[in-house]
Amino acid sequence: MKVLIIEDEKTLAFEMEKFLKKAFFLCDLAHNFKQGFEKLEMNQYDYVLIDLGLPDGDGFDLLTKAKKSNPDAAYIILTARGKLEDRVAGLDMGADDYLAKPFFLPELQSRMQAIARRKFKVAEELLPLGNFNVDLQKRFVFFGEEQIELSRKEFDLLSYLLLHKNRVLTRIQLSEHIWGNFVDDDYDSNYIDAHIKNIRKKLNIYAPTDWLETVRGVGYRIKK
Repeated sequence: MKVLIIEDEKTLAFEMEKFLKKAFFLCDLAHNFKQGFEKLEMNQYDYVLIDLGLPDGDGFDLLTKAKKSNPDAAYIILTARGKLEDRVAGLDMGADDYLAKPFFLPELQSRMQAIARRKFKVAEELLPLGNFNVDLQKRFVFFGEEQIELSRKEFDLLSYLLLHKNRVLTRIQLSEHIWGNFVDDDYDSNYIDAHIKNIRKKLNIYAPTDWLETVRGVGYRIKK
């Protein structure tokens, strides 16, 4: 999933980026209001982490603008402000969580995972997928007791489609949220199709994958 970190403390921003990349997130950085706004206007994100005390603007104002350009993102406010009224204001404006500085990076990751569980209504450790089960935390796919080996990008692609089941995702959306860049849908999207083909090939050994649907001319969908 794709994360935008808007934080003017560069050391902290780089530490968050390094930590989240190890947890298989794609990260963009912005160190002020202007950079954050520009990236939000150009890209779609799954998570946006916003520091309130930006040098050239207020984080609350940026949150309001961000909700317009990235309405489906999850928002976490990061700030040294610890006053109750600031926390309440941020949540009332649409933030999903509020994390006061200083904080531990594993706590940040746990907050992000908790938001994902609420957003996608994930209550169980294993998510059923046809005759398979998917462990999003440990990044495993199981057929019964047998673990099926998928590459990192294959698992990212399968799990992202699973979290958005019954929704058609275009190749451009999949590319941006999993590879971190746009593709020209008429020119260079073959690598997405190749990954889908590999997923089907690996899973079809065990059971049919008719739940993984190709929507002709658009993209892919996991259907019930």
